[in-house]
Amino acid sequence: MKIYFAGSITGGRQKASDYSKMVAVLQKYGEVLTKNVGDVNLTIKGENVSAKEIYTRDVNWLNECDILFADITVPSLGVGYELAYAESKHKKIICMYEKDKNVSSLIIGNSYYKQIPYSNIEEVLEKIDNICKQESK
Repeated sequence: MKIYFAGSITGGRQKASDYSKMVAVLQKYGEVLTKNVGDVNLTIKGENVSAKEIYTRDVNWLNECDILFADITVPSLGVGYELAYAESKHKKIICMYEKDKNVSSLIIGNSYYKQIPYSNIEEVLEKIDNICKQESK
């Protein structure tokens, strides 16, 4: 299974540690094309490559992936774009977010996306694990 993981980079890295844990669970079930998002050393400045290179690479990965997991807790224009692009390509999409955070109604109101609200990191890791087990059957 090829997995695309989306999470905020330039919008804020306050969940980088959680992203790292999410990517680790996802890697048990397939190739995480965007494991860089879970790199705790990645800052809001992003990667040291051009915007054009990032766009081309990430769109190629979106086209290639079987499923997209996105943590939408931290608002991000890039993650919103990734979700809309993946939806236009009829990809499976899982949106995860902390229950007590103010997240986009446009995203959580979209019934195309499977919504996974969570209270803590342990809860979402278990939910990711269960979804991946089902997807890999």
